[in-house]
Amino acid sequence: MADAKAQKRQKFDGVFAVLRDELLDYLKQEGMPQDAQDWYRKNLEYNVPGGKLNRGLSVVDSVAILKGRALSEDEYFKAALLGWCIELLQAFFLVSDDMMDQSVTRRGQPCWYRVESVGLIAVNDSFMLEGAIYFLLKKHFRTEPYYVHLLELFHDTTFQTELGQLIDLITAPEDHVDLSKFSLAKHQKIVIYKTAYYSFYLPVALSMYVCGIPHAAQNDPYALAQSILIPLGEYFQVQDDFLDFAAPPEVLGKIGTDIIDNKCSWCVNTALALATPAQRAVLDANYGRKDAQAEARVKALYEELGIRDKYAAYEEGAYKRILGLIETIPEAPSAPADQVTLKREVFKVFLDKIYKRQK
Repeated sequence: MADAKAQKRQKFDGVFAVLRDELLDYLKQEGMPQDAQDWYRKNLEYNVPGGKLNRGLSVVDSVAILKGRALSEDEYFKAALLGWCIELLQAFFLVSDDMMDQSVTRRGQPCWYRVESVGLIAVNDSFMLEGAIYFLLKKHFRTEPYYVHLLELFHDTTFQTELGQLIDLITAPEDHVDLSKFSLAKHQKIVIYKTAYYSFYLPVALSMYVCGIPHAAQNDPYALAQSILIPLGEYFQVQDDFLDFAAPPEVLGKIGTDIIDNKCSWCVNTALALATPAQRAVLDANYGRKDAQAEARVKALYEELGIRDKYAAYEEGAYKRILGLIETIPEAPSAPADQVTLKREVFKVFLDKIYKRQK
C-alpha cells in the first residue's frame, strides 16, 4: 500500500521536473541572465513540490474515476499538469501568506522569505509562481475547446481565495484580539472562500473539463459538483480547526497554535456562541495571548463547554448531509455512450479521506 502510494507520488513528481524545465527553458530562450534562471529554479524547487500534494494528485485520481479506466500517457500528463498548476497556485498563496503572517517555518524548512538573501524579493517570486500557471496552460491547452474554462476557473478561484484571505486578515489580526468580530457566519465565509474553492472545487472542476464534461443550462454538472464540494471543504476546515485543539501533537504531526495565534477558528466561534458572560470574559482575557497558561485556560473552557461533543455532532451531521448531496448525482445519466459524466465515486473518495481523520 505504502509502496503504491510512493510510486504514484514518484510518477507525479516526474511531471513536475518536466514542467520546471519547460519554464526554465522559456527564461533561457528569452535571454534571461543565468543568475535569474538559477533563482527561478530555486524558487520553484523550494516552494512547489514539498507538500502532501493532495490537491494536485486528486486531479489525476478524479480523471481516472471519471474515465473509468487507466489513463494513457498523454491523458496522465495533462491531468498531472493541471494538478501541478494547483500546486503552483498553492505555492503562490503560501509564499505570500507566510510574509503576511510573519511565519517562521513551512513544511519543516524556513519560509521562503526568511531564506538568506530572499527577503522581500519573495513578493515577486510569489507572482512568478502564479505566472507559471498561465504559461503552462497556454502551452499545453491553448487549442482545447475548454481552454477558456480553465483560465476562468483559475482566475475566479484565485480571486475567491484572496477574498477569503482578506476577511481572515482583517477579522483576526494576530496582534489585535477583538472577539466581537468573530462569529460562526464569518468563520463559514472565510473557510468557503479561503479554502473550499481552491482545495476542493478546483481539482474536481479541472478534472471534469479535461474529461470533456459540458456545462448544461439545466442541472449543470459543475453547479452540482460545487454544491457538494463547498460543504465538503467547509467540513474539512472545521475538522482541521477541531484537530488543532483536540489532537495530540504526536498524532497531528505539529503543535496546534490556533488559540495563541488569535485564529478565527470553529472552536472559538462555537465557544462564543455557547458562553455565559463569565465564560466570555475568560475568552476575552486569554484568547490570542502568547502565553501557555492563557492557552490552557481557553482549552479548559472548551472542555467545560463540551466542544468535543459539539464537534462529534457536527461531524455526523456534515457527513450525512454531504452523503445525501452525493446521492443526488444520477447513477445512470442520460448521455451519449462516449460522453464522460459525473460519478458519485469522485466525491465519495474525498469524503472517505476526510471522515473521522485524526491528522
